[in-house]
Amino acid sequence: MKNNRPDSRPVFLNLLRIRQPVTALTSIGHRISGVLLFLSIPVLIMLLDRSLSGPQGFAEVVAWGEGPLIKLVLLLLVWAAVHHFFAGIRFLLLDVDLGIDLETARKTAKIVNMAGGIGVLIAVVVML
Repeated sequence: MKNNRPDSRPVFLNLLRIRQPVTALTSIGHRISGVLLFLSIPVLIMLLDRSLSGPQGFAEVVAWGEGPLIKLVLLLLVWAAVHHFFAGIRFLLLDVDLGIDLETARKTAKIVNMAGGIGVLIAVVVML
């Protein structure tokens, strides 16, 4: 039996072509940064343990951190930490109904996203 609607099949949505609002991007970034920070905990604990084992272990960890790929990963973790921190504060304030109106929510989302970028820029300057 054919219905009168033109096409009732599900629509394929290309998520890469959908323009998300800045608040959604901040929320997605918060989740991604949380996962990255969580997954980095075992590696960071291992590096801390190795660096505290003595002068030789510390030198190994410092030498290991000199590679360009490791520096890129460290920059990603700096972004994750800064973004997650500021986005977490933003979401806590939203939970108590501060900044809940649309204009303020957009402004604070932009501030959080810029803070992550500024954190990475500061880390790049420190690494040089």
